[in-house]
Amino acid sequence: MTPKHPSESLTILTDLVLPSETNPLNNLFGGELLARMDRAASISAGRHSRRIGVTASVNHVAFNKAIPLGSVVIIEAKVSRSFRSSMEIYIDVWVEDRQSGNRTKANEAIYTFVAVDDTGRPVEVPQLIPETELEKQRFDAALRRKQLSLVLAGKLNPHEATELKALFQ
Repeated sequence: MTPKHPSESLTILTDLVLPSETNPLNNLFGGELLARMDRAASISAGRHSRRIGVTASVNHVAFNKAIPLGSVVIIEAKVSRSFRSSMEIYIDVWVEDRQSGNRTKANEAIYTFVAVDDTGRPVEVPQLIPETELEKQRFDAALRRKQLSLVLAGKLNPHEATELKALFQ
């Protein structure tokens, strides 16, 4: 299987925040943003694996900045690391000023997707070769996040979590 670069999975969704998608403070509902991020991550996973990608977990979400009614929202998703059948998708959410075009980072998230065949069984995915410095940082951090998750779930002995141990040595 030929390895791929994160740029090959890049997915950019641009949309407007409408009144029916806002809370009483006229900001985008968190759940609406989660759904948009899930769609972008799904497309990104599919681009990397060329298979159906299903959401396995939402590992991290940071709602750092409210997104007001009428805002232009840009969601950028791309694979940050692939494992056997799973892919970590890193998502950046931006708000674009409609007058200046300037973008401000509002939120971020990390999702895990699993590639499956037509019967829903996991299938192998291509390895990932990061290129930029940010991609390399996210690639390395993805293994630490995976090991931490496995340790907390009791599926990995803490002594075997080499990437986590390296943080404390």
